[in-house]
Amino acid sequence: MIKGVIFDIDGVILDSMSIWNDLGARYLKSIGKKPEKGLNNILFSMSMEQGADYLKDRYDIDKPTVDILNGISLMLQNYYFDEVLAKPGVVELLGFLKGKGIQITAATSSPRIHVETALDRNNILSFFDSIYTTGEIGISKHEPDIYNKAAECMKLNTGEVIVVEDSLYALKTAKKAGYISVGVYDRDGETDQRGVEEVSDLYAMEIKDIISNWDNLNEGR
Repeated sequence: MIKGVIFDIDGVILDSMSIWNDLGARYLKSIGKKPEKGLNNILFSMSMEQGADYLKDRYDIDKPTVDILNGISLMLQNYYFDEVLAKPGVVELLGFLKGKGIQITAATSSPRIHVETALDRNNILSFFDSIYTTGEIGISKHEPDIYNKAAECMKLNTGEVIVVEDSLYALKTAKKAGYISVGVYDRDGETDQRGVEEVSDLYAMEIKDIISNWDNLNEGR
């Protein structure tokens, strides 16, 4: 029987993936620069530090890289603090799980203060028993450490826990580690949706689809 769920936050619980595609352009516009077409694709594979260096050189920004980084970080913080909304169906699903006595945790690559503030503003923070971040764990979701920590906290075995993600690499990690995998579609997220569908025990176009497929998920284990 399923006894716990580990949720990714960005693109699963919060409708936040668009900011990562738009962050560089937002920053440039804020300082009066016009972003080039396809900037998000150029910055996608870069770290924030590399991206700041690129913006400084490409757009001749007369500021130290650290100031650019601080400006971008502040915009990101403001987005989580003031703008981002929960995805449709999230409240309904979280209420459904709580009603069944399912433990709910989160595993995120975003800073704790960002996600906790956003979840609280959207009145859903109280649904989560614990939140874990890759920054605090010290390793990315290419390894299952963050999921294992959450499962350990819930005192559950991997086969009793669903991991809900929108990224293919994270779903592969969870699946390989023995978790029940649920892949969720996000319009601004993973480009390889076929891969997400293939690796998932359930592929959900909307997160609330987990409710209607709950019995199938339990029977499939």
